[in-house]
Amino acid sequence: MNTKINIAGVEWKNPVTVASGTFGSGEEFSEYVDLNRLGAVTTKGVANVPWAGNPTPRVAEVYGGMMNAIGLQNPGVDVFCERDIPFLRKYDTKIIVNVCGHAPEEYLAVVERLADEPIDMMEINISCPNVNAGFLAFGQDARNVETLTAQIKKLAKQPVIMKLTPNVTDITEIARAAEAGGADAVSLINTLTGMKIDIHRRTFALANKTGGVSGPAIHPVAVRMVYQTAQAVKIPVIGMGGIATAEDAIEMILAGATAVAVGTANFADPQTAEKVVEGIEHYMEQYGIEDIHDLIGGVRE
Repeated sequence: MNTKINIAGVEWKNPVTVASGTFGSGEEFSEYVDLNRLGAVTTKGVANVPWAGNPTPRVAEVYGGMMNAIGLQNPGVDVFCERDIPFLRKYDTKIIVNVCGHAPEEYLAVVERLADEPIDMMEINISCPNVNAGFLAFGQDARNVETLTAQIKKLAKQPVIMKLTPNVTDITEIARAAEAGGADAVSLINTLTGMKIDIHRRTFALANKTGGVSGPAIHPVAVRMVYQTAQAVKIPVIGMGGIATAEDAIEMILAGATAVAVGTANFADPQTAEKVVEGIEHYMEQYGIEDIHDLIGGVRE
């Protein structure tokens, strides 16, 4: 049985990674999860300098998932390179570094710093607020996406995955812009913007007022967007959004995802990604599927 997939020349042993921001940089989960079982580990967002993140409270439970406004708190790329990459290198898994920034030059500084580091891929979080465009997210403007992707590709020595926000009118327009800019793959969806109000205190549940909604509630939206995107571009699609079981992951793969990422479910059960790997293998055995590629985009019209 072949579960290996290849994205831009990088071979994963299976199509399962974790979603950025839900797994730290691997170390805090390593005592619960065998990282060697994962196709790849996707790190928390890394910026050119340390980010403090948003004021608290930053997390709220919502029906069918959670909402967060962490604000991409991270120690910066230098600490990440010195501390986290050597840790992840000890495991037989691919390393995908999620990159964030408030302006193009911030993204480019991180990409340049990572160019000669022993990582396998970069995932560019274009849901970050662009300070040069009134804090509209980079990923909400197709021209911005194409320009930023092209700038990053000029500096990157590793394959580049552009992570798409679902908070747009037409996800395919953004995906095509990333492809036109030279992206090697796209990943989607990032969180949907939401709000929760505490009716007893009559105040916002998050200090930021709004936050990113994730978890099972957003899964059908994610499947639809993955399907649309896989139809619209020729580059691989990494699907995420509310994956909590192998069934959820297989649904994404049938919709056209070459790989999948487990996110919010990691907080409820740190072993979810490992269980998804096992579940995909059992499904393939059950239906006599010899090669994972027979499932990718295999939904019957």
